[in-house]
Amino acid sequence: MMRALLLSAAALIAVPAAAQDVAITNAKLVIGDGSAPIDGGTVVVRGGKVVAAGRGVAVPAGVERIDAQGRYVTPGIVAAFSRVGLTEVDAVQGTNDRSATRSRFSAGLDIAPALNPMGSPVAVNRAAGVTRAIVAPGSSSNLFAGQGAVVDLGDDMDMVTRPRVLQYVAFGEDGSAKAGGSRAATFLLFREQLLAARSYARNPATLAEWGNDAMIQRADAEALVRVINGTTPLFVRVDRAADILNVLKLKGEFPALKLVLVGATEGWLIARDVAAAKVPVLVSPLTDLPGSFEQLGATQSNAGRLKAAGVDVSVGVFDDDDAHKMGYTMQYAGNLVGLSKVPGASGLTWDQAFASITSAPARAVGMDATIGSLKAGRVGDVVIWDNDPLELGSRPTAIWIEGKRQSLVTRQDRLRDRYLTPTEGNLPKAYDR
Repeated sequence: MMRALLLSAAALIAVPAAAQDVAITNAKLVIGDGSAPIDGGTVVVRGGKVVAAGRGVAVPAGVERIDAQGRYVTPGIVAAFSRVGLTEVDAVQGTNDRSATRSRFSAGLDIAPALNPMGSPVAVNRAAGVTRAIVAPGSSSNLFAGQGAVVDLGDDMDMVTRPRVLQYVAFGEDGSAKAGGSRAATFLLFREQLLAARSYARNPATLAEWGNDAMIQRADAEALVRVINGTTPLFVRVDRAADILNVLKLKGEFPALKLVLVGATEGWLIARDVAAAKVPVLVSPLTDLPGSFEQLGATQSNAGRLKAAGVDVSVGVFDDDDAHKMGYTMQYAGNLVGLSKVPGASGLTWDQAFASITSAPARAVGMDATIGSLKAGRVGDVVIWDNDPLELGSRPTAIWIEGKRQSLVTRQDRLRDRYLTPTEGNLPKAYDR
């Protein structure tokens, strides 16, 4: 009996799929680097990585062939900003690890141990075509929120691609509330904490000397040292044009800072300054109306105007169900393509829009040599679509993550199938009344 129980339990444990050697041929192939789609293209994935992609690519012997029949074949979508894996049910605190508002730590917080690869949002977003996500923490008790990670949405227990890949901090209204009620306090607190970390790097004993008056904990100081020396990109949530300019000025005092602007609702007003600073921007095209006084300059043309000025723009979902609905990313990018045809508006070309949800986010975290495109050497994250992926209603028909074929079935699908035509004995107790 015990042996039978153990065998039954073992059967319930998912066995990780092995990477496939596969060649997808006859595709409308999108590399994801901003170049135009290639008709009749082929992509070859071996050992979990792309080895070749383009027109006229030879298929090695022994590699499985899949005829795309002219459909779009693209790299997997890279969600530029997300909380996937940190949140299951927003309203249930026990399932929500996005924020640590009562912790004495801030910059030192690392979200990697909190990520749940079995959460239902992972499968839902994967089925939408999202294969990687840049996951940032929510607010902490201090100005800095902590260290985010790049994750994959594969159907296995190891979702962390690279931990501690970014540090997240909020300026503007949110930062003011954390710092003491004003933007002046925000910038002062930010500078003082970086200076404290710099002092710690030069002499770790200085932190202990402060005792209970220490502005940051040792773990926070160690994390901020990596920000000061440019090892860890600093994702800054900021919307007002004046605030953006003040954030850019911080590079004068801390020249190694690798800034990434998140939101930047009024970025278009000072687009040339952002471009001159060579700072990438993550935007949400849905922020087209003011949601606060720091967003009075909101316009759906923000992304297009920033791109026209030479800014590296990524399109993402934030402040808009950033854990559950990353599939909106493709719709948002498609909206920008449509916007380019509206007189007086500024959008993106199709090629630019697709790159803004693949290679551009990867570049923002310094991982474009690994993820975000179908160039040789990148991970084998590949999606076959039933139609133009930037058109509303298009869906993936097949997905590979690191060369492993993924299931497109979600919990919602199983619930739908179970109760679509309910039969006696296959219902919850509440249906027995």
